[in-house]
Amino acid sequence: MPPASAPETLTRHRPDASGPLLGKLAGLLCGCVLSASAAAYELPAVNLGLTTFIDGAPPAGPGWYVSEYLQYYSADTLRDKNGKSLPLPKQEIEVTSLVSQAIWMSANTLWGAHYGVTLLLPAVLDARADDGLGNLALGKGNTGVGDLIIGPFLQWMPVMGANGPVFAHRVELDISLPTGEYDNRRSVNPGANHWTINPYWSGTYWLTPKWTVSSRLWYLWSGKNTDPNPTGFAAQGIAHARNVRPGQAFHMNFATEYAVTPQLRIGLNGYWLKQTTESEVNGSKLSGSKEQVLGIGPGLLYSFSQRDHLFFNAYKESHVRNRPEGERYVIRYVHHFE
Repeated sequence: MPPASAPETLTRHRPDASGPLLGKLAGLLCGCVLSASAAAYELPAVNLGLTTFIDGAPPAGPGWYVSEYLQYYSADTLRDKNGKSLPLPKQEIEVTSLVSQAIWMSANTLWGAHYGVTLLLPAVLDARADDGLGNLALGKGNTGVGDLIIGPFLQWMPVMGANGPVFAHRVELDISLPTGEYDNRRSVNPGANHWTINPYWSGTYWLTPKWTVSSRLWYLWSGKNTDPNPTGFAAQGIAHARNVRPGQAFHMNFATEYAVTPQLRIGLNGYWLKQTTESEVNGSKLSGSKEQVLGIGPGLLYSFSQRDHLFFNAYKESHVRNRPEGERYVIRYVHHFE
C-alpha cells in the first residue's frame, strides 16, 4: 500500500531519579504512542506496526494519496534492561495518537521506478500514566503536534506473472525534522528536538493471487539533542547533561494476508525493534540503554474500491527490554485521488 513511515508521536528525556514516576514513567508516555522504555527512553518515534498488508505496492496508480492513522496504545508492565518488571504499585499507560500523511507519486519514472515524496505529521491526542504512588506531574501527559517527516521514494510497480502480480517493492529515505513541540522542562514531549534519518526498503510477494507476504526494513540514525533536561541523568551519575544522542536501531514491520473475498483480506501482522548501539550522554555511552520489542497480532483490510481502503491491526507485545509491554490498536484509512 502507499508509502508510510509513521512515527511514534511522543519522545522523552531520561527521567530524574527523584521520584518513581519521574524516574521510571516519565519517558514512557512518549514512548507509548509507538515505543517507550522503562530504563532508557532515548529512541525517537518510529513506525511500529502502522503499515502492514501489501506494503510494497501502491493500491492504485500515480497521483495523490492521503492516509490517516488513529492509534491507541496501553501497557500495564514496564520492563528494565533485563526484561524484568519494575517494582511499582501500578504500571498503567494509555496513549492515543493521530498521524496524517500526504503522498505524491509521479507518472514519470527514474531507473525504472516511479518517484515521489511523502509528508507525514503526527499528533498526540491524549497521554496518561499512573505509577500508583500519587505522582500527578505527568498523569495527564503532554499533547500536541510532533516532528514533520519528509520521505522521497522510488516505487517499482508489480512484476506481472501469468496469474497476476508477483512482486513489487519500494525504497524511501525518511528524514524527521525537529519541528514538533519541545520543552526541556517536560519529561514528555511531542517533538524529539533532534534530526533522524530512517531509510527503508519495503517489498510484497504474491505466493498466490490471493495470498501475499510483505515486509518493511528500516535502519535508524539520530542526531544530538543539544537541549536535554540537564538533571535528567542524575541517577546514572551524570550531574549535568549537555547533549543526548539516541542509539542506532533496526526495526521492521511484517505481515501476511489472504483475500477471503475481492473486498476483504485477513491475516497476521507484526513488528520488531532492536537497538544496536548504546545511547550517548555528553559523548559517552550509556550502558544498558538498548531497547527491544516484538509485537504480533491479527489484522484485516477492507477495500471499498481500488481508491479507498480501511485497515485494522492489533498487536500484543513480548520480548521487551527497556520499554513498556502492552497492546497496540491501529485504524488506517487510505484514499487515492483521481
